[in-house]
Amino acid sequence: MILDGKALSQKIKDELKFETENLIKQTGKTPKLAVVIVGDNPASQIYVKNKKNACKYIGIESVSVELPATITQEELEAKLTNLNGDETINGILLQLPLPKGFNERSALNCIDPIKDVDGLSSVNLGKLLTKEWCLTACTPTGVMELLKEYNIALEGKHAVIINRSLLVGKPLEQLLLSANATVTVCHSHSGDITPYTKKADVIITAVGKRNFLNSTMIKKGAVVVDVAIVRDEQGLCGDCNFEEMKNKCSYISPVPGGVGPLTIAMLLKNTIKTFKKQNNI
Repeated sequence: MILDGKALSQKIKDELKFETENLIKQTGKTPKLAVVIVGDNPASQIYVKNKKNACKYIGIESVSVELPATITQEELEAKLTNLNGDETINGILLQLPLPKGFNERSALNCIDPIKDVDGLSSVNLGKLLTKEWCLTACTPTGVMELLKEYNIALEGKHAVIINRSLLVGKPLEQLLLSANATVTVCHSHSGDITPYTKKADVIITAVGKRNFLNSTMIKKGAVVVDVAIVRDEQGLCGDCNFEEMKNKCSYISPVPGGVGPLTIAMLLKNTIKTFKKQNNI
């Protein structure tokens, strides 16, 4: 069965639209998201445009803070600090990747954790580990929402993550552990990962390499979630050889139309989540 992230994303946005309308009536305030973008990366510009359109759809006000690539680290962090102090702004998103020369971790940690809608500050990552209230990274949370929507049981299951980044792999590991899965994390130094993937009940891959995962590497009935986005001369795809694998998997997500749309939906959900927290709702 295909894990339809596009349909789930629309369902979530429709629910958030209804909730946002009620929150505005209840508080007299409109949730507001600030998106900070440094430089003129074309891909980042497209992502920002998509986020603004999604905000508009559900009734969130969004503002773009566009900064030149020539800005200094100190100037960027000062801008983020100023946004922290703006009480009309509920969420702050720093569009990644930053141009070369910037310290992303330092910049992310300048964002007030309660406004860190990408869930990537050290405080929010740490609170995820200790199971305290926090904002969680959008892509891993989208993966969990997708599994939940299709009633895919995780308790006692063996999940293999092929990625160990702070953006995907490490937060996802904690979310899966909280769902009582047994988790194995594979990465570039793992060598041959086939012995792990062939035993996995659930595989989440985010490598960024066309046909990285194929049907010989999985067991029949496995659940496969493809987080990667690969753009090359052959077009857009993920890590999986989708056509070859789809009949062997019990569930598999496509690229495009899988996790991608859910990343933005989770950004919107985090913005509403923190708006409610800031307004004691």
